[in-house]
Amino acid sequence: MAGAIALRTDYTASALRRLASRTRDANVARRLLSLAAVRDGASRGEAARIGGMDRQTLRDWVHRFNAAGPDGLHDQWRNGSVCRLTADQLAELSALVMTGPDRARDGVVRWRRVDLQRVIEERFGVSYHERHVSALLKRLGFSHVSARPRHPGQDPSVMDAFKKNFPTILSAHTGHLPRGRRIELWWQDEARIGQKNGLVRQWARRGTRPRQPADQRYENAWLFGAICPALGKAAGLVLPFTGTASMQLHIEEISRCVARGAHAVVLLDRAGWHTTPKLRLPRNVSLIFLPSRAPELNPVENIWQFLRANWLSNTVFSGIEHIIEAACTAWNNLTALPQTIRSIGLRKWAHIGQR
Repeated sequence: MAGAIALRTDYTASALRRLASRTRDANVARRLLSLAAVRDGASRGEAARIGGMDRQTLRDWVHRFNAAGPDGLHDQWRNGSVCRLTADQLAELSALVMTGPDRARDGVVRWRRVDLQRVIEERFGVSYHERHVSALLKRLGFSHVSARPRHPGQDPSVMDAFKKNFPTILSAHTGHLPRGRRIELWWQDEARIGQKNGLVRQWARRGTRPRQPADQRYENAWLFGAICPALGKAAGLVLPFTGTASMQLHIEEISRCVARGAHAVVLLDRAGWHTTPKLRLPRNVSLIFLPSRAPELNPVENIWQFLRANWLSNTVFSGIEHIIEAACTAWNNLTALPQTIRSIGLRKWAHIGQR
């Protein structure tokens, strides 16, 4: 270490110890005690050990104490480098990311870091490293996520109107029931479970890409599922075919799961085997059809994601018996998790005001 430096003389050892006893900052207190030891004539090594530091660090704190007194012993946290984009430029960049690229103008269908790096330099004259673009986007509240599918013919206004008017729609379908009859709100859908199965995300070491088996055969079964989120109930059937006959079996299964004295209102899409007049409804079941091209309104779509992610994906099925067994096991696992059914299935717009 370089030669010793003199400690300013306007603070005695007793004064330094009094300051250490009064401060609420533990780091400042131990630095003051080290300086008090220096004032008492202790060696630099001994004084440094009192404050839990080495001799060079003690020397640095002596410099700061000589320059600013006890205030110089506080930690000075830096906020990092100042952003080179102005607030208006950051707002413009945020709007650009939200809008997405124009295929004809930008040549891509989604923003990559290298694309935004080029846009920032062209628009604002600021050159960033590609990695810093990620940090900039995170600072603006963005994250790199998978997009949700949307039907190209979907009309968002129709979906909003359905949710807004749902209490009226529900009343229209249950007005014939005796006053005070309890209503159970169910959601229904079906999913194909087959050999041409999917792969899902999994944990793996950074830089690796794990492999999972993927079958190319086409044998499959159909899982008919319905949930009552408010009560955490589910009713399902696994069948080798789909159609009106299968839907009839499932409606009857839902009817058996409805509580005694209650009436089930089942929300479902407009598949042909749902809307056919050949379907015979039990006395305790009514149907409400969701708007066309609006699968986002049906929480059973999220149930399928949950089942595939936990019990059905990354699997090669040997045949139809194996498929049916796996689908039944997955559905039974779900029915044992009523809180999960509530968490996935409850929709505020549908369950408020339900009688």
